[in-house]
Amino acid sequence: MTVKTLKELLDAGVDGRTILVRSDLNVPLKDGRITDAGRIIASAPTIGALADAGARVIVTAHLGRPKGSTDPALSLAPVAQRLGDELDRYIQLAGDVVGQDAQERAAGLTEGDVLLVENVRFDPRETSKDDGERQAMARDLAALAGPDGAFVSDGFGVVHRKQASVFDVAELLPSYAGGLVAAEVEVLANLTESPERPYTVVLGGSKVSDKLAVIEALAPKVDSLIIGGGMCFTFLAAQGLQVGTSLLQEEMIDTCKELLERYSDVIHLPTDIEVATEFNEESDSNTVAATAMMDEWMGLDIGPESVRLFAAVLAESRTIFWNGPMGVFEMEKFALGTRGVAEAIIEATSKGAFSVVGGGDSAAAVRALGLPESGFSHISTGGGASLEYLEGKDLPGITVLSKPTGV
Repeated sequence: MTVKTLKELLDAGVDGRTILVRSDLNVPLKDGRITDAGRIIASAPTIGALADAGARVIVTAHLGRPKGSTDPALSLAPVAQRLGDELDRYIQLAGDVVGQDAQERAAGLTEGDVLLVENVRFDPRETSKDDGERQAMARDLAALAGPDGAFVSDGFGVVHRKQASVFDVAELLPSYAGGLVAAEVEVLANLTESPERPYTVVLGGSKVSDKLAVIEALAPKVDSLIIGGGMCFTFLAAQGLQVGTSLLQEEMIDTCKELLERYSDVIHLPTDIEVATEFNEESDSNTVAATAMMDEWMGLDIGPESVRLFAAVLAESRTIFWNGPMGVFEMEKFALGTRGVAEAIIEATSKGAFSVVGGGDSAAAVRALGLPESGFSHISTGGGASLEYLEGKDLPGITVLSKPTGV
């Protein structure tokens, strides 16, 4: 699949042209303040490169799930401020998505200006299942760019979604992969085409059902599959172990039994668990063997023995993909498993392993725990998109970029 790149667009010249950029600026907020600006920082280079080259840049992005109606709590206002700080330039924010304010501001842009339109998910057409509704919104977005406009897809975290600002608009304008999207695809291709072995995948998170497809896709292809987080308790239950009040998907137990039978030499599960009586940091807690959990205990992290065992596997690995924390890392006493595994990946990377953090909560954990981002080969900005790519699924926002277009 051949996709035109940002470099090709810049080489062709963008001075005076209006370039529509789809970025992933979906950052976590607390009391209206950004708690992790990672996606903004990752998105800034493409936007800055276009503005520096004299383009009139219009950025589209979403924040949260406003479900097609305006929600002031999910306005992109704090994002515009933080993006401006990152680029060291003023970022205009339109009061709507494709309405009068966005239209007037777009028409008034001059070379090097950057306009961020309001949260695209305020418009119900963005995520509509009706092709005609999405296409109508895409036409409105393309109209902001004008007859000489172009589209740059740089929000890797949304390329697995068939949405108006991701997919449909790319069918209307000459389209290119932004620097971030191109880098993500190149890195993930390394994991699927010819990874250096031993190849280890570390999966965490809460539900087996969320990761089942990637487990089934990767288990036959990797040397080791480490499973932690809330999802490990369904696997432990599949082994006939008691898991107390831990997160459990009973309907997935038989599936986990089958996976354990088929891939017994590949799958690694925790051997000890950090447990508590309640889901809070003040609760009584203890470290117990995975074979000795009691009914009243809730597992909230993997234990130190599990960290040592997983670290030994990672130390021998040459390629590592990690998606999902090992425990409730937001609580300090239940962050040790995630920290320990992350530090083992960093150590392996320092000795030549190629490591990818698969976005989402894993990337957030790296920053929240104060770990060096430079310690990993690559930190993805797209959790769901990364997983679907590794599953072998087509990503609509990528495949649409391969359509024939002019510069």
